[in-house]
Amino acid sequence: MSSPSEYPDAPGFKAHGPSGEAANKIAGTASIIRAKVLAIFEAAHPQGRTADEVAHDLHLSVLAVRPRVSELHRDGDLEKTPDRGTNESGMSATVWRYVPHEKQDFEAWAMGKALAGQK
Repeated sequence: MSSPSEYPDAPGFKAHGPSGEAANKIAGTASIIRAKVLAIFEAAHPQGRTADEVAHDLHLSVLAVRPRVSELHRDGDLEKTPDRGTNESGMSATVWRYVPHEKQDFEAWAMGKALAGQK
C-alpha cells in the first residue's frame, strides 16, 4: 500500500530531476485541482468534456489538468466516451464523462464478484 506521498496518491514522475521537481511542486495543489476538475465533470453530466475544455473553464494550464483527469479516470470517477473533441493543439482528444457513484459502486461490486468466482 502506498503512503500519501507516493504515486498514485501524489503526482508521479519517471526520472529524478526536472520531472521530479515538477511533481513535488504540484503535490500540494494536485488534490485541490483534482476536486475542481471533478466538479466540472459532475456539473456537466451526462455530457462529457475534454481535459483541455476543463482547463480552459478553470483558467489552468492543460499541463496541470490532464494528469488530474488521468488520476480521476484511474480512480473510477471518469470514463471515456465514444466521442472525440479537439485539444489545444488541434489534435483529436478524448471526451471524458463523470461516473455517478451508483455506477462506481455497482462496477466495484461486479468486479469483486467476478474475481471471487475465479480460482
